[in-house]
Amino acid sequence: MMVLVDENDNEIGLMEKMEAHEKGLLHRAFSGFIFNDKKEMLLQRRALHKYHNGGIWSNTVCSHPRHGETLKDAVRRRTFEELGFYADYEYVGRFIYKASFPNGLTEHEFDNVFISKYQGQEIKINHDEVCDYKWITRKELENEIKKSPESFSFWLKEILNLKFIDDIF
Repeated sequence: MMVLVDENDNEIGLMEKMEAHEKGLLHRAFSGFIFNDKKEMLLQRRALHKYHNGGIWSNTVCSHPRHGETLKDAVRRRTFEELGFYADYEYVGRFIYKASFPNGLTEHEFDNVFISKYQGQEIKINHDEVCDYKWITRKELENEIKKSPESFSFWLKEILNLKFIDDIF
């Protein structure tokens, strides 16, 4: 179930995930970014069979919290579920975006952004969620996005344009 919210992130209801995406309703989400000592970001490539944006490169982890789950617990949980390790995250900002996809689904998210420092954990990808990963510098990422913007998630490109990420990456 998705947590539906208003534009101030106040909970206004619950809805099944596919229905919320079919209707394009605003819901709570998070995006996690893990950086190493070289200021490289850990990117993941979404599994090819994902219900939207399959095979697209995106930030370290992104998803939706469960009803009653804190955002910090949710981002830690999804990091473990997708990449096989836990990370300690710090909240850095939030934004709202809306994007429609060719399959008719719409992401309309109140996205909370978190960062973490990589501690050398073994990365064990869950192939149901992720098909590949890599470390990348901001300059390399910006060059790849310029060459092939369709290969990267909408929300990753939006976050890279936010002021608060400039101080981090």
